[in-house]
Amino acid sequence: MAENRFELENFLPYRLNRAAEFVALRFAAQYKARYQLTRPEWRTLAALGSLRRSMTATEIGAHSTMHKTKVSRAVHSLERRRWLRREEDGRDRRFEHLELTAAGKQAYEELTQLARGYQAELLSMIGTRDMEALLKGLRAIEQAMKKPVTPD
Repeated sequence: MAENRFELENFLPYRLNRAAEFVALRFAAQYKARYQLTRPEWRTLAALGSLRRSMTATEIGAHSTMHKTKVSRAVHSLERRRWLRREEDGRDRRFEHLELTAAGKQAYEELTQLARGYQAELLSMIGTRDMEALLKGLRAIEQAMKKPVTPD
């Protein structure tokens, strides 16, 4: 009788996580070398820059799937660099609205150029056909994850 053995190397969540980590670490090495940014700092800056509006720390955490402690530390660090500013919510003092300063917007624009270069590097490594297939597969996963799970 054939053994029905679980093979971690073929388990999709495991493979996706490993691939994402590999891709993220290679990019992290670039922005760390150039700007001395941590991953949470990059992700916080990217969330604020890409959405082009103020956000609360809670919104940044939800957008970037980071724990509130990591967001808080990143906000503090970016504020020390004078890349973001805080404004207390007029109706609820528990919340602060965070937005990029002019220097933060400039840093974000420079980092997006670095990101574009990295995206082009990935494309040259993977090839156009495989990149299109990968993006199609990711879209399928993202769409499937939006569907409600129904119990049997």
